[in-house]
Amino acid sequence: MRILLLLPALLLGFVCNASAEVYERVLDNGLKVLVKPDDRAPIVTSQVWYKVGSSYEPGGITGVSHVLEHMMFKGTENLAPGEFSEIIAENGGDENAFTGTDYTAYFQTLAADRLEVSFELEAERMRRLTLPEDEFKKELEVVKEERRLRTDDDPQSLTYEQFAATAYQASPYRNPVIGWPSDLESMQVDDLRAWYRKWYAPNNATLVVVGDVDPEQVFALAEKHFGPLRAETIAPPKPRAEPQQRGERRLVVEAPAKEPYLIIGYKVPVLANAGAQWEPYALEMLASVLDGGSSARFSRELVRGERIAASAGAGYSAFTRLPGLFTLSGVPASGHSVDELERALSAQIERVRTELVAPEELERIRTQLIASKVYEKDSVFYQAMQLGQLETVGLGWELMDEYVAHLSAVTPEQVRTVAAKYLVPEVRTVARLDPQPLDDTDAEHTAALSTAAIGAQGYVR
Repeated sequence: MRILLLLPALLLGFVCNASAEVYERVLDNGLKVLVKPDDRAPIVTSQVWYKVGSSYEPGGITGVSHVLEHMMFKGTENLAPGEFSEIIAENGGDENAFTGTDYTAYFQTLAADRLEVSFELEAERMRRLTLPEDEFKKELEVVKEERRLRTDDDPQSLTYEQFAATAYQASPYRNPVIGWPSDLESMQVDDLRAWYRKWYAPNNATLVVVGDVDPEQVFALAEKHFGPLRAETIAPPKPRAEPQQRGERRLVVEAPAKEPYLIIGYKVPVLANAGAQWEPYALEMLASVLDGGSSARFSRELVRGERIAASAGAGYSAFTRLPGLFTLSGVPASGHSVDELERALSAQIERVRTELVAPEELERIRTQLIASKVYEKDSVFYQAMQLGQLETVGLGWELMDEYVAHLSAVTPEQVRTVAAKYLVPEVRTVARLDPQPLDDTDAEHTAALSTAAIGAQGYVR
């Protein structure tokens, strides 16, 4: 046990020793450039993060950020549709993009001496996208099919979509990243053109570079390719604050499915709005106590122990722009009902609300969390991801190297305090999937969609 208690301190020291300095520069047009040298391999990851995602979208055009992400590969003033990806492949690199609630990001990983290729291409599509209507119509059909595959024909995803729309009343997090079907049906290419003009500008972006590079050379290349791009007048979205929830909300989703499914969500703060800055870290520790691997409570007690659940999980993210949810989810084991699963999950919540987590258990969880952060240092891609996400949601990239220290300071009393304060029925939303019969047509359709989806673009393109 003494060895276990020493591990967090040792890992914390390793993180601090392994963390290279991050270099920052802001170009005259407002583009922020972050560079983190890592010379363990002759490669580099370059990522452009735009401060716009589905939570910025007003009603009527939900999904526009994601559709625009698809169209960023479909031609610019100097590149034909698909040529961007061809050039990256010819230079031995790989590239992709993803859309979230708070950001849209584009990335390439190449040999370090090919970094300028990435900069030239990203600068080209930052301000010179053409958005041809014929390409838009084809890509919109791809997105609609993606929605049918990943949401409409996936009963758990469909349940979560309905759950989020019920849990949130005003927050834009109630809208799906991929958009509501009616908005996709009515979307026009002019919607994308207006969205692109408004948000895709150097002063609304962060360029993150991690790899075997010299910071001054990176800044010079950024100035060469991105420096001439004009800034845009950007007004932040109007706040859509979530009103206080005054009672439990419940819903039932009926859809063809093989098994029931349960989601429970509680309104909780995140780092951007927490009254006490330690609370989000305590919530992260709490989520890991419940669902931090095979030795965590849900797996140990509900899946393998009582065998009430076929699966059970807990989720929370402290790194979002707006307040979020602490979620529990699960599928009841054969011979058990959703009612039994909900009672079992509620009993686990009541336990953390009233009892202190044993110091040994908390240390084990802490060690796992810190170790996962150490392992992420092995990837230039995930180092860049951390920097880009923190900067884009407004927390500042500096938090990356403070995160482990904050986790290390969380106490059992703090874990119990946040559980007792936030995991209460008054701010709870409960969604249940009520399985409807699956006929042969449903099964064949799902199989066909799965086959057709191979290689299709997604939230990660």
